[in-house]
Formats: sequence, C-alpha cells, structure tokens
Amino acid sequence: MPPGSPLIGRPDNANAAKLAPVAAPPIPAAADKLPTAKLKLPPGFNIEVYASGMANARSVRVGDKGTVFVGSRLVDKVYAVTNKDGKRAVKVLASGLYRPNGLAYYNGTLYIAELSKISKIENVEDKLDNPPKPTMVYDDLPKDEAHGWKFIAIGPDNKLYVPVGQPGNNVMPSDKHAQIRRMNLDGSGVEVYARGVRNTVGFDWNPSTKQLYFTDNGRDWLSEDIPQDELNRVTKAGEHFGSPYCYQGNFTDPEFGWGHACSEFTPPVGLMGPHTAALGMRFYTGSMFPGAYKNVIFVARHGSWNKSKKEGGDVVAVRLNKNGTVKSVEPFLTGFIENNNYVGRPVDVQQMKDGSLLVSDDWNGAVYRITYGKQKSASR
Repeated sequence: MPPGSPLIGRPDNANAAKLAPVAAPPIPAAADKLPTAKLKLPPGFNIEVYASGMANARSVRVGDKGTVFVGSRLVDKVYAVTNKDGKRAVKVLASGLYRPNGLAYYNGTLYIAELSKISKIENVEDKLDNPPKPTMVYDDLPKDEAHGWKFIAIGPDNKLYVPVGQPGNNVMPSDKHAQIRRMNLDGSGVEVYARGVRNTVGFDWNPSTKQLYFTDNGRDWLSEDIPQDELNRVTKAGEHFGSPYCYQGNFTDPEFGWGHACSEFTPPVGLMGPHTAALGMRFYTGSMFPGAYKNVIFVARHGSWNKSKKEGGDVVAVRLNKNGTVKSVEPFLTGFIENNNYVGRPVDVQQMKDGSLLVSDDWNGAVYRITYGKQKSASR
C-alpha cells in the first residue's frame, strides 16, 4: 500500500475487508436529480438548490458583493457562483490547481489553499469575467497526500489559520504535522497555534469569546465505535489536543499512548460521533433563523466509511453551555443516507448576509440554501 493509504492498519477479517473510502459519482448530478426532496429539516425551514454542476464542491465562502466561492478537493477547480437580477450562474474562477479545498475571503481578496501552498486573488469580485492566475502567499507546507487538503479561515485577529494534518491514519507526526498554524495575511510571522490535531477540516471563532473552535477527525481501524470525532476549543496558543497519543479526550491510543495519560492534553469540549467525519462548521450569527439558533454551531458531518452502519451524513446543530462546552448535538439537516448508502455528503456550511445557510455536497457537486419561513426563491 502507498504511504498514507487509508487502508493501512485494516484488521484481517472479512467484515473489516468490506470497508473502504466511498468513491463519489464521477460527474456532478443534474439539477433535477439532486436529493432535496429526501432531505429533512425542522418545521419552518426550507431547502433549495442554490447552485449545481460543480464537481466535488467543498469549502464555501461568500464575497462582499454576494459571490459564492466554492473549492474542490478531487478536481483542479475553484468555482464562483454569481447572482445577478435573481439569476445564478456558475463559472470556473481558477483551474489547474492541486487539491484547492480551502478558501478564505477578506477585504476583497480570496485566499486559496492547495495541498502544499496558499495563494490569493485580490479584488476578486471585480475580476470574475477575466480572473488572473492566483499569486503565491505561502508555500512552506508538507506535500503529504494523506490529510493534506486544507480548510483555511481568517480569524478576528486578521490572521490566516492553516492546518497541517497528520500524514496517515495513525502515525507519529513530525514537528511540521498535526497542527494548526497562524500567520499574517502575507504569509509572514508563522507560528504553531495548536498541536495534536489529527485532521481538522473546519473551524470558526465563537462570536462571544473570540476563541477558536475546530472539528477534528479521530483515527480509523480501532473499532466501529471508538474513537469519536471531536469538537475542540483553543483557549491559549500552543495547546496540544492529544493526537496520536489520546483520542476523544479519554482513550489512550493502543499504539502510541504508552507512557502518556489523556490528562496531559486539552480535552474536547464535545464529541461528534464515531467516524462521522465532522468537517465544516460555523457559528450562526444571522437573524433569519429563530432566536434559539443564535450562536449555535452548525457542523457538516460528511459521513462514515470506517463503520459498517454509516453514521453522520448530515448537518447538526451544536448548542453550547455558558462555559463554552457542548450542551447538545441535535439533528438539523438529515436524509443524506438511505438504506446505508449515500445520496449526498455535506462538507461545509456558510451563512449568507440575509441569514440563510449554504451547505455544500461534494457527492452531487452542489450547494443548497436553507431558509426559514416564507421566502421568495430566486430563479435559476
């Protein structure tokens, strides 16, 4: 097996042999084939197709003028969805990129994270008809394929946060892996902000405390039910969150945990289910949804492959206690799993200016929009 293969460590038995990463359909689903009729939301919420035809749609960001930018992981493209006079159009903003999963937007500039570098397009919304080639910001990143795709974001401190995943399912990482880095927007002043991070593909800042919360995917091939994915909170720079020594805050790894106790590491503030692949997350700060959703964290769970009965494949609403720990994890958008098979796989969530919520689906190559109450739906 190649280094970093997700099948490394698979137990030698018939049931485990049936498990492997689930390949998505090779082309995006046609708009009329999308599973919106199967998707379920709490009473009063509605879902529509916002845009389709974007192969492997992953990270989602919204520009100041309403352009929706969509990254991808398995293809070479970043897309831009424009909305003029109520009509939406999808165009390719950049191509020829390598795993351009992560996007961040700030002051007119779109930042794009490929496997091993970060680049940018300035004044991007003024250049949609003739976009320039992205210019380099930072390229001192490992080139490992395993957990190499990036989710990036810009914090309240106007710094760029870039994760580097653990380069395999369960390996002892180098001092350049299993971390979240923080840097200035020009790529200078790099520091390691968090360690012991196996693979985060989603983070956001608590609007009340300004603390960083991030999802982290637990290891595979340990059991059907252990470990659970984590929701973590950084209270000070340099904290260590356990990987590969400790998972879910209370389980010492049977391979690397010897000589360590979970009490040495910062525990998660909440658990997100075993192998659910908790990915993109955002605090909801809008006013369209009922007040009970204010400052709730919406988390897209991509869904399991390392589990016989699939779990996740949904968007959940995470409510916090006053001390910032998790009070509850509630279903919000469900219906992506049917008869233990995927009909879609949510990746990222992004609030729009009007308070509606976008959800990307890399299985179908689409972005959905969730609204509350009676809305005028723009034509497509």
